[in-house]
Amino acid sequence: MTVLIAGCGDLGTEVGLRFAAAGHDVVGLRRSPEKLPAEIKGVSADLSVAVPELPEDVDIVVVAIAADASTEEAYRAAYLNGVRNVLDALDRQSLEPQRILFVSSTAVYKDSGGAVVDESTPTEPTRFSGKVLVEAEDLLFSRTRGTNTLPISLRLGGIYGPGRTRLIDQVRSGKAVIPAQPRHTNRVHRDDAAAMIVHLTTMGAAPDSVYVGVDDYAAEMGDVMRFLASEMGCPEPPTAAPDGASDAGPGDKRCSNKRLRANGFELTFPTYEEGYRALLAGEGVRHP
Repeated sequence: MTVLIAGCGDLGTEVGLRFAAAGHDVVGLRRSPEKLPAEIKGVSADLSVAVPELPEDVDIVVVAIAADASTEEAYRAAYLNGVRNVLDALDRQSLEPQRILFVSSTAVYKDSGGAVVDESTPTEPTRFSGKVLVEAEDLLFSRTRGTNTLPISLRLGGIYGPGRTRLIDQVRSGKAVIPAQPRHTNRVHRDDAAAMIVHLTTMGAAPDSVYVGVDDYAAEMGDVMRFLASEMGCPEPPTAAPDGASDAGPGDKRCSNKRLRANGFELTFPTYEEGYRALLAGEGVRHP
């Protein structure tokens, strides 16, 4: 098959390499295509502005965009314009790939007070990031309705992995502070996120339109910090003094991957413990 990766950063490149290893032709769109490995045919593109001519035989499209900054303007330029421009390019060439997968986020869900969240949970985001992602999802679903293309939104939790060591660095430097109020963190290792994308776009049965992409265990942030401190032989981070509801951070929810698991997907790093042990052992490479 021919696979188009629209937004070929760290995650998109890992996805592309996995498709290439399976024998597929992979085209990657990004601003700096010269950074892509030889297995991926790089094409220069600023997805927020326009999408160049696409391969006529494209079977699968993966939209794996990242915003340049944590502002509403940057999110709209990246996600909303990016999805729209990809769809416009497909329409312009009268192309109908078999499947289009959009890499979304669990930010589309509001704080649930620690309750379980899954694909049936209403999207009621309170922050601009989640609101823009919901708009981008809706655009994908509406524009592919009535076509031969199956749209998929994969709502990933917080990605960690090679080169994404902020929490490790905070614990090691002694700057980490455990939240006063317990807060769950929904994580997914980059390699598992990439494997999810390949799985959903190539599985034999027709996929559902929405999947939550997280590991098996929504751990409390304090437990993750204590684990890292223990693994690295560092002092346990202190706990913040109680200071009202704001101590709970950006939201507390426990995301479930049961739908993905029911489709036969197997995680390499089912919990943060396996994933962070691999990182601390120096396994894996972050793609430029």
